[in-house]
Amino acid sequence: MSHFFTAAVLSATIASGIALGAPLLLAALGETVGQRSGVLNLGVDGIMLLAAFGAYLVALRTGSIGWGVLVALAIGVVMGLITAFINVTIGAEQGISGIGIYIAALGLSGLLFERYVGTPTPITNSRGPFVAVHIPLLDRIPYLGTMLFKQNILVYAALLLVPALTYVLHHTTYGMNVHAAGENPAAADSLGVSVTRVRYTAVIFGSTMAGLAGASLLILDGIFQENLTQGAGFIAVALVYFGGWRPAGVALGALLYGLTGSVILTWKTLGIIPLSLSDLAATAPAVIVVLALLFLVGRYRQPAALGKPYRRQ
Repeated sequence: MSHFFTAAVLSATIASGIALGAPLLLAALGETVGQRSGVLNLGVDGIMLLAAFGAYLVALRTGSIGWGVLVALAIGVVMGLITAFINVTIGAEQGISGIGIYIAALGLSGLLFERYVGTPTPITNSRGPFVAVHIPLLDRIPYLGTMLFKQNILVYAALLLVPALTYVLHHTTYGMNVHAAGENPAAADSLGVSVTRVRYTAVIFGSTMAGLAGASLLILDGIFQENLTQGAGFIAVALVYFGGWRPAGVALGALLYGLTGSVILTWKTLGIIPLSLSDLAATAPAVIVVLALLFLVGRYRQPAALGKPYRRQ
């Protein structure tokens, strides 16, 4: 255990934890905006999975991870349109429709993988912004440089989205409209706000972020396999509740999850956790998030119209 409490190991563990939490943070931030508008999307995990496969297939065929990330974003947009149509236009029960989207995406990604790939093949990621971008000067700060300033561009994007979304949700007209659509859509409608348009844009944004999260997860693992996400999308939805529908709170939850996972991986490497307990230890990040969620339940009020379709009278 003493080997773990050294500056070098701790800084590397924290750096890894931030990277592990980034895909969850991207997906959870997108879902935060969607839920703030009143739409619950339980299909996040399926969208992440489908986007990760799309990015993987394109990266394999073209040799460009950049093109793969763009395809993942496009898949997120398309899935967002589908999700918004089902939940906003048709007004389906959002929990059931979300699970349906997840199951469909899970089956489709597995089918396409067997059809077009078959054998898992690692993607090459030896250069470019998706390996690590060193921030000049800042990356030379002892230990802190390793933790924060030697990450790939999607990790930086996830971190920068936290203050950006905080500003948008609380200091812009669009952000106020999102709040209004999620709290009292009838009142928002009476004031000339298009609840349908606001919810469509919020859901599409959320799904696009889920697509980007899928690409980030693929880059992190370097290979695609069936059910790559392993429920990460559902953890991302839970983090929205954990964070009280606030970007900063969501970021804290994602960091907690990532750091817990990174500590477990480091302890396995150092032999602190025996192999016989490795599978049990792997569940620790999810267990800690769930326990924290149970502790925090009731401290924050969810949007009043969350999960409720709106029909204009």
